[in-house]
Amino acid sequence: MPIIKSAKKRVKVANKAAIRNSKTKRSLKSAIKAFGKALTTTDKKKAVKALDKVQSELDKAGKKGVLHKNKVARKKSQAARAAKASAGVTKTATPKAKTAPKAKAAVKPAVKKAAPAKKPVAKKAPAKKAAPAKKTAAKKK
Repeated sequence: MPIIKSAKKRVKVANKAAIRNSKTKRSLKSAIKAFGKALTTTDKKKAVKALDKVQSELDKAGKKGVLHKNKVARKKSQAARAAKASAGVTKTATPKAKTAPKAKAAVKPAVKKAAPAKKPVAKKAPAKKAAPAKKTAAKKK
């Protein structure tokens, strides 16, 4: 047990941080497990919500310093790849098939209006410096 006051405080702070970090890790693990279960089901909405939850928890863990930012990025990428591989789940809407380009009608280019000239902003006068303090006369004899 520490004797010095600052060391006692560090023990308290470290315990609080350990509890906070373990809560963050636990919520991240539960989100990842729920995401894994959602991938096995055929419900795309559940999988998308689970993917959002996993990515949110990963971001929180990275922000709090529980996980390194590169590990967070890697895990988010892996989750998105896994979601895409199973049942084509994506976070955004699936892209539409490309169609043949349509012939564009001749459109007259819009005439841009000249922006109104802005008035120059008046500059503030520099602040005056305080006059230097007067020195006292030399020692009197």
